[in-house]
Parts: sequence; C-alpha cells; structure tokens
Amino acid sequence: SASNLPESQEFLAVDDKKTPRFTDFEGKTSFGMSVFNLGNAIMGSGILGLAYAMANAGVVMFLILLTVVAVLSSYSIHLLLKCSGIVGIRAYEQLGFRAFGTPGKMAAGIAITLQNIGAMSSYLYIVKYEFPLVIQAFLKVDKPAGEWYLNGNYLVVIVSIAVILPLALMKQLGYLGYTSGFSLSCMVFFLIAVIYKKFNLPCPFTEFAFNGTAHSPILNTTDPGGEEDDTCVPKMANLNSQTAYTIPILAFAFVCHPEVLPIYTELRNPTKKKMQHVANISIAVMYVMYFLAALFGYLTFYGEVEAELLHTYSRIDPYDTLILCVRVAVLTAVTLTVPIVLFPVRRAIQQMMFPNKTFNWPRHIAIALILLTFINLLVIFAPNILGIFGVIGATSAPCLIFIFPAVFYIRIVPKEEEPLRSPPKILAACFAGLGFLFMIMSLSFIIIDWTSGSSKASSAH
Repeated sequence: SASNLPESQEFLAVDDKKTPRFTDFEGKTSFGMSVFNLGNAIMGSGILGLAYAMANAGVVMFLILLTVVAVLSSYSIHLLLKCSGIVGIRAYEQLGFRAFGTPGKMAAGIAITLQNIGAMSSYLYIVKYEFPLVIQAFLKVDKPAGEWYLNGNYLVVIVSIAVILPLALMKQLGYLGYTSGFSLSCMVFFLIAVIYKKFNLPCPFTEFAFNGTAHSPILNTTDPGGEEDDTCVPKMANLNSQTAYTIPILAFAFVCHPEVLPIYTELRNPTKKKMQHVANISIAVMYVMYFLAALFGYLTFYGEVEAELLHTYSRIDPYDTLILCVRVAVLTAVTLTVPIVLFPVRRAIQQMMFPNKTFNWPRHIAIALILLTFINLLVIFAPNILGIFGVIGATSAPCLIFIFPAVFYIRIVPKEEEPLRSPPKILAACFAGLGFLFMIMSLSFIIIDWTSGSSKASSAH
C-alpha cells in the first residue's frame, strides 16, 4: 500500500502515467459502464421534484441554479479525487479518518447515513404515494372505500419485505450493473413521456370529475377564454416562500459523492483525469435530463405543479395508460434503487460501530432489518416528501458536496506540496465557506417556512 512510502515519493507514484501503485486489484469496468453507474448514483427521485422547484424559482433562475450546482459538484469531485490520489484510499469515511482521525470518520459516516436514509425514505415515499393510485387505476376503483390494498402504508411494508429486504441481504452489489441500466432506462422513458404529454394536454387544464354517468370535465380556470389568463405564461424569475426548497432540492439532485471513490476503484486503468471525465460526462447527461424534465413538467402545468410531478397528472385523467406505464416504471426504478443506497449506509454504520470486525451474517442482516424498519416508520408517519427532501438536503448534502471534500483536501494535501496560502487551498476554503453559508441559509428558510405554517411541507396533501 502507498501509505508507507515517504510523502514525496508517494506523490511520484501517483502522478505517474502508469497504474498508480496503490491499486491492489485491476479495475474491470469500462469507461462507458462507469459513466452509467455514476449517472445512476446521481439520478434519484429528485427528478420528480424538479418541476415544482422550477415553478417556485422561475425558468431562468432555475437554470442558473442548476448550472451552479452542477459546476460545484464537478469541482468537489475534483477535490475528492485529488485527496484519494495522494493518500491512496478509496473510501469516503477512510478519507475522513486520514484527515481528522476518528471524529472525521464519524462525521463522514453520519453524513452518508443521513443523506442515504433521506434518499431511501423519499424513494419509499414515492411507493406509498404512487402504488395505491396504480392499483386503483388497474382495478378501475373510482372512489376507494378504505380497502387495505389501496392503503399506501400497507403497500410500503409489503414492498419492503417482499422486494427490498431480499436484495438488501445480498453480500455484494454484483447485480448493481443490471439495475442501474434498468432504472436509467425507466427514467429516460419517464422523460420522453413528460415531453410527449406537454404537447398533448391543453393549457388551462381540466380537472377530472368522478360523477359516474357523464364524465363532464370541470374547467379549472374561472374565465372561459383562458388565453388572457396568466396561469399559462411561464415565469422567468419568481420568489415566494417555497423558493427556499428549490436550492436544497437541486443540491439533493447531484449528490453522488459517496459512490465516486468506489467507482474510481473499479475503473479500468484508473487515472484522476479519466475519472474526472467520467464524472463530468455523468453530470452533463443528468444536467440535460433534469432540465428537460423540469422544463416540460413545468410547461405542462405552470403554477399548478405539485411537489411530486406524477401526482399532478392523475388530477387530469387517473386512467391515462401512458402515465400508468410511467408510474410503474418510476416505481420499479425507485424500488430497485433502495437496496443500492442501503449498502453505503450499512458500510458506514459498520465502519463507525464495529471498525475491526470481519463480515458476519447476523450483524449484516440485523443492520438491514433495523434500517428498513426505521425508514418504514419514517415514511408512514412523516407528513410529506418535501419535508424529508428539504431538511436532509439542507444538512447532509452541503457536508458531502462542499464542506467535507474541501476540508479533507486542505488537511490531506501536504503543506510542502501546497502551502495554506496557495490559491488551490484558498479556493477550497472558500468552497467550504460556501457550503456553510448554503446550509445556514436553507435551514433558516425552511424553519421560517415551518413556523409560519404556510408550507406545503407541514400539511399533507
């Protein structure tokens, strides 16, 4: 391993164009597959909240924010790769340990745990919200009379036990390649459907009415013309109480940092430059998909967009076949992503609580069970997906994206290499400061929003 080489020689070993000395095994993953895997790590359920974010920030402002977040994500991946190159460690918690000892490891582990528990609960939230509607549409039940199979809370528990738990009990993430390809294609299908629907739905859209005999659509807007109505004009910039959620939702949308180092390890002939290319391409592709999904989702419903985009379609026609297929695709993608996200959390918990123990099945199974139980309770009793997105986006995402990479970088890059006052380190320090600012701003916004009670996060739909 590289850690017993002297500092200077260690650096030579890494910047050498040949394979760095610290790789214990040859990476097998091709460039393209790595882009795929990282893309899937980035692409989460965040895409469903983006149209809502755009409605609350305006098109131009949203685009500026999205661009800024994407560029910053790319820069922070650069910092992480630089750190891991110097030390020869390919795990986020271990970088923390190298920079600050045990407290650093704990901080990184806790942030990863929070971030991924947030992600998992938002995925299961989608299951709770969407699955009953899908079943209801397939069974053509107009007015649900409280049947158990139309109750989201039961369905979440069933899905957790039947699908997620068996996958989460696997020893390795060997199947990850298949699911990442599958869930990415599901998301592309979602995007195509959103774009298609935009040109298919009239602007002041008509609510669907269940009145048995005549399905007479009830107009949503008061004036019959609907043209001079400003509900159909896209806002370029917009500020309201809900704008506070826009930044955390966007920050949440590009978090893939715990997964960057494992993907780097598995890359064929890894160099920092090559991995940075992988990261930049993944971020660029996701950037385009995010913007298109948000734009067309927003242009379909304008101010009527809900925090969960798919939910808005069912207000127009709950039995629409295309939207039903999209729902099933998103549900599948989201359900299959939960076990993938559970693995880093379990690794972080094991690193924190049992650092020197070897693999053992009872503990492996127990951690998965406890985590899933906890997340199910959260999803059944937490009021709304936005609350989950907002709070976790505002606390752990800035840590993983801005603060940790920058601070680790300042600590790990040796002073002989770059003194504290050198431009790269000052830039990194500014980056960490930006993260703190971002965290405080988002949190204070959200708290103000909650205390004023106007929020859609505090009241379930």
